[in-house]
Amino acid sequence: MIGWLEAVVLGLVQGLTEFLPISSSAHIRVVSALAGWQDPGAAFTAVIQLGTEAAVLIYFRKEIWEIISTWTRSLWNRELRNDWAARMGWYVIAGTLPIGVLGLLLKDQIETVFRDLRLVGTTLIVFGVILWVADRTARNKLTLEKHLSFTHAIVYGFAQALALIPGVSRSGGTITAGLLLDYRREDAAKYSFLLAIPAVLSSGLLEVSQIGESTAPDWGPTILATLISFLVGYAAVAWFLRYISQHRFTGFVVYRIALGFFVILAVTAGWIPAIG
Repeated sequence: MIGWLEAVVLGLVQGLTEFLPISSSAHIRVVSALAGWQDPGAAFTAVIQLGTEAAVLIYFRKEIWEIISTWTRSLWNRELRNDWAARMGWYVIAGTLPIGVLGLLLKDQIETVFRDLRLVGTTLIVFGVILWVADRTARNKLTLEKHLSFTHAIVYGFAQALALIPGVSRSGGTITAGLLLDYRREDAAKYSFLLAIPAVLSSGLLEVSQIGESTAPDWGPTILATLISFLVGYAAVAWFLRYISQHRFTGFVVYRIALGFFVILAVTAGWIPAIG
């Protein structure tokens, strides 16, 4: 069971890493293993992500309200259907389908084999390299308002679905897809955050019923971790968007690869168990 100290630490980890392309779920898994704590599980991870998603809802509240209101009115007002906000509503829905379908089909694997630290370390390295290639080859010119399409939304969606494996990173996967499609770094990140909203909210709400049951953490520590992740996450998303407007992702790539090799070494040497 998760104690109060673990809740504070894991809430901080979630808030700091959710929006960075380094995988928050991998960090929660690795930090727990290094500290000698039991794997908090997929349910706990999904629920505390509601905190960081609340940070996104507040940070992008104006854009989100415009998208929801315009999309809703466009259902009966044809004149609004070409508005960027109405189109964005459909693109978010389309981009959410892959992770929704795969999340249901792979539910058992998400809670078991996908949490193997050998797999986590490997995905940190492999997708770190892919992010580096994408960052170096991207033309960094397309914008969401003018160029996002259903095809691009589906590509983003499958990239997000890869994050069902800890170590891939939801933001890292979708931002990488955006860069490969030649979107500006800021636009790729913004759509990544918007696209995550329905996926994270639905996943978190589905897993809420597991909290306090069987081996899942109790409500108190879970609520504390969620609150901390919200406060830290709000600051993290603001910093990250400013940072990538002027910098490449090289630092994140180096960090991912170093952490991935460390995790594999730690498991191989027997310092931490592959399955917690």
